[in-house]
Amino acid sequence: MTRLPTLFIPHGGGPWPFVDLGNFVPRRDVEVLREYLQGLPASLPVKPRALLVISAHWEKTVPTVMTSPQPPLYFDYSGFPPEAYQIEWPAPGYPELAARVQALLEKAGLPSAADANRGYDHGTFIPLKVAWPDADIPTIQLSLKAGLDPVWHLALGRVLAPLRDEGVLILGSGMSYHDLRRFGSPSARQVSMSFDAWLQEIIPLAGADREARLIDWENAPSARLAHPREEHLLPLMVAAGAAAEDVGRVEFTGEFAQARISGMRFG
Repeated sequence: MTRLPTLFIPHGGGPWPFVDLGNFVPRRDVEVLREYLQGLPASLPVKPRALLVISAHWEKTVPTVMTSPQPPLYFDYSGFPPEAYQIEWPAPGYPELAARVQALLEKAGLPSAADANRGYDHGTFIPLKVAWPDADIPTIQLSLKAGLDPVWHLALGRVLAPLRDEGVLILGSGMSYHDLRRFGSPSARQVSMSFDAWLQEIIPLAGADREARLIDWENAPSARLAHPREEHLLPLMVAAGAAAEDVGRVEFTGEFAQARISGMRFG
């Protein structure tokens, strides 16, 4: 099968495309991010047979895959109007892919677990409802590993890499900037632009050099101001690890609540 790239996409905040966030997220920011996500399917060399999402909003002590054949939606946000909790995105699950993921982890000597009840969190169903509104591609999530070790998550990506040749799109869903206290403030722009400039510099590097810089991400400009806690950055590590030596590029840059955010592609 045609090898698929790996992606790291910004999933925005809460149900951003489907409710009015007022002046907090300007309409232009919403439309620019929406346009990028809507263009993802046409940008791929072939239609994936499945989507494997590593969302910033799921952490477990060992990598855990969802196994429900019809996962529900998990509304893991609060404080929004009622329509935010009436969103539908009925993509089927894919228990066989979940088993394949666990088999790859076992072969690599990594522990794993399965969760038959977990639903799609908003790191999955919000951006993918924009990109694949018909919900016609089987989708599963794989959790981050508690501890958020970048070395470990790069290695996890390398273990998952064979799926790229099996019609599976590996998709990290997070944010290149994520400080809830600064969103919507002028300081978010300054900090996020500094960290984003570093990302723009390292993403096109050769695989080993790129991984070395990602491992050392805390020493990047404004790193801990951009990510007080790194769960929204770790999905990028998985996508980069699965890319191996493939060329990376920043294919989207926009703003969200006065913060600069970017999306990356490898391969």
